[in-house]
Amino acid sequence: MKGILGRKVGMTEVFTKSGKLVPVTVVSVEPNVVTQLKTKETDGYEAIQLGFDTKREKLATKASIGHTTKAGSAPKRFFREIRGVNTSDYTLGQEVTCSVFEAGEVVDVTGTTKGHGFQGVIKRHGQSRGPMGHGSHYHRRPGSMGTMRPMRVFKGKNLPGHMGGLTVTVQNLEIVAVIPEENVILVKGNVPGAKKSLVVIKTAIKNPGKINEKDELISYAPVADATETAIEKTESTEVAEATTEN
Repeated sequence: MKGILGRKVGMTEVFTKSGKLVPVTVVSVEPNVVTQLKTKETDGYEAIQLGFDTKREKLATKASIGHTTKAGSAPKRFFREIRGVNTSDYTLGQEVTCSVFEAGEVVDVTGTTKGHGFQGVIKRHGQSRGPMGHGSHYHRRPGSMGTMRPMRVFKGKNLPGHMGGLTVTVQNLEIVAVIPEENVILVKGNVPGAKKSLVVIKTAIKNPGKINEKDELISYAPVADATETAIEKTESTEVAEATTEN
């Protein structure tokens, strides 16, 4: 088991050499710091605590400052535990980068879904509205509360209420690419959460160690390089034409 914390940047798409278009979520994973090691002898279970996203000391609490000082690190904004790891492979203050994962690896991604506030049953549960005319007084209501005999509303009835803001884990997603020089991981498909929200990428609990076959991606030259190449081709064409005319 291994994991890393990151921020959801947004979604884009990449192309493979076989011609497939793959939608991916871009996750920015700056180096995490191991801020605490938990063992069975001291805590009853094995885990590491990772700190992510450095913030100013003025904005941090004294408790968190003392916590990160032991690890020899600056104050962090987020702290999360990764359980089931072999703590002997880590040291206090060690940096964990995106290189811990590789392309094709299957992972679970945890995030907090977008908050929508208080919503009715149509938006929250996808129910249909009633007639809007001909004397109907039933438009966007939740519907029948149940039969008469129990004299109560059954548990689980779809009703208006708070929507979103839940911690959700999407399992068995595939890592399409790891870009260490940019501290970026591309995850196939979508992951829960708004842009710039915290996400946790961990080894898939149902498929630990599974690595799918990698399909090589198409790499494009930067815009500046492409422009320079086009200019050079244009200049060489003009020179060739002038030589032919002479």
